[in-house]
Amino acid sequence: MGYLIQILAMTLAGLTALVLLFTLYMALTSPIPFLYNIRSVFVRWRATLATIAGIALVVGVYVSVQAMAVGLEKSSQNTGDPRNVMIVRKGSTAESSSQVTREQFKFINYLPQIARDDKGQPLISADVVVLLSLPRKENGGEANVLLRGVSPIGMNLRPQVALVEGRWFTPGRREVVVSRRLAARFANFAVGDKFKTGGKELTVSGVMDGANTAFDSEIWMDADESRALFDRENYSSVLLRVDDPAAGKVLIDRIESDKRLPLRALPEVDYYNSQTKTAGPIKFIGYFLAMAMSVGAIFAAMNTMYASVGARTREIGTLRVLGYRRLPILASFLIEGAFLSFAGGVLGCLLSFVMHGYSIGTMSLQSYSETVFQFRITPGLVAQGLIFSVIVGIWGSLLPAIRAARLPVIVALKSL
Repeated sequence: MGYLIQILAMTLAGLTALVLLFTLYMALTSPIPFLYNIRSVFVRWRATLATIAGIALVVGVYVSVQAMAVGLEKSSQNTGDPRNVMIVRKGSTAESSSQVTREQFKFINYLPQIARDDKGQPLISADVVVLLSLPRKENGGEANVLLRGVSPIGMNLRPQVALVEGRWFTPGRREVVVSRRLAARFANFAVGDKFKTGGKELTVSGVMDGANTAFDSEIWMDADESRALFDRENYSSVLLRVDDPAAGKVLIDRIESDKRLPLRALPEVDYYNSQTKTAGPIKFIGYFLAMAMSVGAIFAAMNTMYASVGARTREIGTLRVLGYRRLPILASFLIEGAFLSFAGGVLGCLLSFVMHGYSIGTMSLQSYSETVFQFRITPGLVAQGLIFSVIVGIWGSLLPAIRAARLPVIVALKSL
């Protein structure tokens, strides 16, 4: 359904481009009464403002909804290190549904392609991912939150995460570090607070910042402690670092081809890029709302332009007497409608910037946990909004412009 809407939008954009090419051709080859249209816009300022405001509302809603999808995608695309390789169970769509046994982890631990630190220790970490149901701070409801059991090496493999308050957890003391964005959304997440989950009480020792990555939606604690605390026999995933891309390819090929290892290995950045399916429904909602609201906006623009043509019937007849032909008059009204809609598009994009950087949460379709991200309004999204506004203006002005161009001169001059 989403693809169908995109195809319809592309078709409409193509037809609009043809109309614009015709208008540009008329502007270059025939005299068009631009000065008359400009004055009419200011003389009828009430109708002008109503048209601009209507288009601005539609464009603002469209850009804001699409900014949600862009922000969600960027939170995953910003996650990971190109030197890291993620290993999960074959067939799993996320770490929360994956299992890596301790025997498999021991085997992977001795692969020669793994990079080592200054002490000769392999840069590899086995993580445990657990879903916790915790109360929200405001409405009293509950939501799933992803808790990651991570080792000290695993923390070093994720340099994007930084401690901003308190201290890191101490293994064996049931301490956790929560992300700053989750702390703003869930109860008992301040430093020193305690919360219960599944009959276990955990203490918040610190707050971390994930630098607009997927780690902004996680709680961290010691890996072995979390495995024992939540009765997890196996790990959820393995993260390791390689010396160079060639070594990474060799390691991935070895794991994928080993029949003893029903595991899937891929670069960490590729894994998180694949975790963006949640953005699909949001994009669909954005396109659907845009299509639905654009119909109303087109009719609103059409109504305004019809009223404008009706009020200017005698003026149009005067233009015909002065020598302006039908096609230049048609082009002038199309340009007027496109200009008003473009102005509304600019205003709508400016209004949508109020949401830029605003944090919001939704449920991930992969892990079924709370995913926190920010609205992101990009130059490409602004361009889409402006193109969308011009499309609405062109099609909202087309029929009234045709009516204006087809008015008989005598009838137009006799009108009251």
